[in-house]
Amino acid sequence: MPLTVPRIKAVASDLGFNLCGVTPAEPSPTLLAYLRWIERGMHGAMGYLARADRVRRRQDLREIMPGAKSLIVVGMDYHARFADDETLNDPARGRIASYAWGLDYHKVLALRLEQFAEWLADASGRAIQQKVYVDTGAILERSHAQQAGLGFIGKNTMLIHPRRGSSFFIGEIITSLAFNDYDEPHRETMCGACARCLAACPTDAFPKPYVLDARRCISYHTIENKGWIDRELRDGFGNWIFGCDICMDVCPFQRFSEETQEVAFLPFDIERVAPPLTDILMSTEESYRLMFRRSPVERVKRAQMVRNACIAAGNWRGEVAIPHLIQLLYDESALARGHAAWALWRTMELDSSKLLTDLHRREDDARVRGEVEALLG
Repeated sequence: MPLTVPRIKAVASDLGFNLCGVTPAEPSPTLLAYLRWIERGMHGAMGYLARADRVRRRQDLREIMPGAKSLIVVGMDYHARFADDETLNDPARGRIASYAWGLDYHKVLALRLEQFAEWLADASGRAIQQKVYVDTGAILERSHAQQAGLGFIGKNTMLIHPRRGSSFFIGEIITSLAFNDYDEPHRETMCGACARCLAACPTDAFPKPYVLDARRCISYHTIENKGWIDRELRDGFGNWIFGCDICMDVCPFQRFSEETQEVAFLPFDIERVAPPLTDILMSTEESYRLMFRRSPVERVKRAQMVRNACIAAGNWRGEVAIPHLIQLLYDESALARGHAAWALWRTMELDSSKLLTDLHRREDDARVRGEVEALLG
C-alpha cells in the first residue's frame, strides 16, 4: 500500500492525535517577522531564541536534519472542563494555565510520536531519516503547523483551528520521506475585525495584532523569567502563577474546543489547577517537588514559583497569608524575600513598615534592598 498523506493521517488518528498535516520541509513563511521580533528584543531573557545556531535551524530544517524533505505536524487536544470559574478566579488560589493541569505533555506526545515514526519507517520499506520534536527544537512550530493546514495564526499569535479553537499541543516529525499530496496551508487569518484578545490582556502584551511582546506577557514572566518581575506589571497578574489563558479564553473560536480524550491531560485534583496560595508560600523544596511531580509545572523551580505566589498574594491582600509572607522575609532565596516584601506592603500597607525596615537593615542583596527602598520611599 503506498505511503500517502491520507494513510498517514489515518494512523495519526489511531495513535490519538486529533489533527495531522504534512508539509514540505521548507523555510517558515513567518521567518522574517520572527527575525524582526528578535531584533526588537521582544523575546526578553530567552536568549536561546536569538542564538545564531538556533536561528540557522529555524531558517532551514536541513540544518537540523540533513536530507529533510517533509514535516509531519500533529495536534492533540488538552482542553478539560474540570474547575468552575469561581474556583479558578478565587484570589486565595494560584491559577495554572490549562495546558499544565495534567502530566507533562512533552513526554506524552514524544512517546506517541516515536511510535508514529517507527510506523513510518516500517511502512516506507526503506531506510529513512527522522527526528521527533515536541516544543523543544529550533522549529517555528505554529508557522509550520499553519503550512500543514492545522489552522491559522490569530491576533494573539496562537495557532487557531476554525473548528477546534487553540487548546491543542503541537508536535512534529521531520522526515526524509517526500510526498506528492501535501496539505494546503491556511493562508488567510479568520480573525476579521475581532480584537478581544488584544483588549483582554491585562499587561498590554500585544503592541499590535499578531505581535506579542514577551517582556509584558504573564506566561513569559511566570515561566521563562527566572529573575525579578517589574513592579508596574504585577497588578495585571491577578492570581496567575504559571502561564495564562486569557487571550485564548476570550477568543470566539475557543467555544469549539473539544474536550480531550487523553487521560494523561486530565487533572486528578484541584491542586493541579488552582492550588491554595498559602500551600506554595509555605512550601519547602521537598513539598514543592511533590506538589507538581510529573507536571509541566516542574520546570519552574520553587523560588521562582514562590515569587509568582507572592505576586498573587499581593493582589489578593488576604490577611491569612501574612504569617507566611513574614516567614518568607527570612527565606534563603533573595527572589522570594524581595517579592514577599512587596506582597506584605500590598496587604498591610504602613503596618508593614517595621518589618520591611528590619529586612532592609539585615539584607545584603542589592535587589531586595532596592525593592524595600522603593516601597518605603
